Amino acid sequence: MTALTQGYGGRPVIEELDLSIQPGITGLLGPNGAGKTTLFRTLATITPPRSGGLELFGTPVTSERDVRRVRRRIGYLPQDFGYYPAFSVTDFVRYCAWLREVPAKRAESATKEALASVGLADRARDRMKSLSGGMLRRAGIAAAIVGSPSLLLLDEPTVGLDPAQRLDFRDLIRSLARAGAAVVLSTHLVEDVGAACDTVLVLGDGRVVHSGTPRQLAERSTPEAPGDSPLERGYMAVLSGTRRSRSAEEAEEAEEAAC
Repeated sequence: MTALTQGYGGRPVIEELDLSIQPGITGLLGPNGAGKTTLFRTLATITPPRSGGLELFGTPVTSERDVRRVRRRIGYLPQDFGYYPAFSVTDFVRYCAWLREVPAKRAESATKEALASVGLADRARDRMKSLSGGMLRRAGIAAAIVGSPSLLLLDEPTVGLDPAQRLDFRDLIRSLARAGAAVVLSTHLVEDVGAACDTVLVLGDGRVVHSGTPRQLAERSTPEAPGDSPLERGYMAVLSGTRRSRSAEEAEEAEEAAC
């Protein structure tokens, strides 16, 4: 995406953002309100950009026809996803495969593979309304990965998962990345980013304020930054520096206005 601007009403959330996402696992960190979900909805082609360019899989997305074509290759797990309570787990994942236009001859096997990947093969016939919070989350992950999309957007995917399930999830997204997918993982769990991601983006006030490896983010840590690990302290130090810069800009603008 190039010079992307996005927002709601009169309030911009993302401003003039340039971003390129490569195959592998990219972690997206940022405080609430930084624009992570807005960015995901734009990448998923749910919300068209206000201005700027969006290019996916080497093709500019400028029309409804473009949107339909690229959506076939995008798997998206929002923080809160809808489902029909009476659907079985298989029905739900199969329906999501149909929405993404996974070929009918592949849909059944793709659904079974996705459910097995998240450890829900033995709950395939259960109704969605009967699942626990963690199982619902795993069903959502299965729906996002069914059909092996090229771009996978996962918004807080490990919420409700126990430690063993989080380890399994990391193994799953590593295998998807090895198969050539670009996985973007938005989370508040910094340790998941450090363990699984090749690249870390820190979003603050609608712009990327840090891009690099987890090690490079850890190297940004300062003694006074809060956190229980170098990676957490590096993340907090980056955010603290962003807030100081923004406060300085606001003070300068106020001074110019007074003059």
